[in-house]
Amino acid sequence: MDFSSAAHELYGVTPDAFMETRTRLTKRARGDGDAGLAKRIGALRRPTQSAWAVNLLSRSAGEELGWLLEAGAGMRSAWASGGSIGGLEQRRGELVALLVRTAGRLTEEAGHPLRDPAVREVEDTLQAATVDASVADEVREGRLTRPRRHSGFVPAGVPAGPAGRAGSAEPAGRAERPTGRARRPARDPEPTGRADDRKARAARERDERRLAEREEKVASAWDDSDAASAEVARLRRELDRAVTRRDAAARRLERAERARDGASEAVRGPRHESG
Repeated sequence: MDFSSAAHELYGVTPDAFMETRTRLTKRARGDGDAGLAKRIGALRRPTQSAWAVNLLSRSAGEELGWLLEAGAGMRSAWASGGSIGGLEQRRGELVALLVRTAGRLTEEAGHPLRDPAVREVEDTLQAATVDASVADEVREGRLTRPRRHSGFVPAGVPAGPAGRAGSAEPAGRAERPTGRARRPARDPEPTGRADDRKARAARERDERRLAEREEKVASAWDDSDAASAEVARLRRELDRAVTRRDAAARRLERAERARDGASEAVRGPRHESG
């Protein structure tokens, strides 16, 4: 067993089986004498329901997911070169809708149907995978632990606008404006649009940070809950063993008392006869 195969198995199970599977794989690695591998497996985090659903897509709908990621690569290329993305945008929307439906079916078949918030997170993650190559790699790998969201209006790593339109922050010809009055902010639609984009981008990044923090808290709470459940199960097993030992001891005590009573009768019997 290596790390890749262990992680692939671990992120393929349902969220409620994650802790048990991780413990089993960790013990297996430790039993094989690979403490480093055991530590790496033990550090893997439990996925949220939406992340698990996307991981399911990478395993059970790999072809359709590949179509979406190819469309995303085409969109990033077209945006960088100034080409049209109209057809690709439509195809992306159709494929995202198809994959969201597929995720709903797969999770329901697995006994863990998606709730509305998780459905939206699946859609956000798929959309992010089309505009951010690093997210696309994560989705393709199938080991997500939390949903992803892209901040901004252009693909990651691409300038804010098609090639040849990035330009300067100042619009051309601004120096020719009259100087006899106090300057006011430029009212050209392009810088205003960029300012709006920056505000929207900052707001989305702030929301994304808050969401990530909440997801971490949820994941941590799940881990604590699973650890507590495992501890309860362990204590119950110990209690069952203790009860079994108590019952066995009670039976031995009963037999010993009967044997003692029999021996006492045997000892007293001859004395009564001699009297």
